[in-house]
Amino acid sequence: MTDWDSQFDAVWNDTELSDDERVQIIDRLAGVWGDNAIALFHRAGARDAAGREADAEPLYRRALQLGLDDDHRVQAVVQLASTLRNLGRVHEAVWMLGEEYAHHPTSPYRDSVAAFYALALVTSGESRRAASVALGALAPHLPLYTTSVAAYAREIAF
Repeated sequence: MTDWDSQFDAVWNDTELSDDERVQIIDRLAGVWGDNAIALFHRAGARDAAGREADAEPLYRRALQLGLDDDHRVQAVVQLASTLRNLGRVHEAVWMLGEEYAHHPTSPYRDSVAAFYALALVTSGESRRAASVALGALAPHLPLYTTSVAAYAREIAF
């Protein structure tokens, strides 16, 4: 972990900060780095956590455009999609999460993507697909019935 990471982590872990204080501190830390993908990602996340989704969206998009490492990229995709869902743009969120889910099957964050993908699908009225995604993510973690649950997840997909 770099010093930069520990500084951001300290701000995120400080439960005494108000949302506005967190945004200000992260902006100050990120300001040192300018138009840097990781800095923009943290600035977006601070706004998102403060309920300022409309302000977060362009920062997430810019961070993704500049390029993020795999860990931050998937977090930015999930967080941007969640933001879009909260802004009422659920179909864009479904598309974005569906792309991530389909094209990164071995990602260590696949279950996290599946959770938000299922939420977006429910919001869009696609409850059967949402249940399929959720059950498909859950199946490998079951001590029994993994094969059956995975098969049922595929069966109810459409």
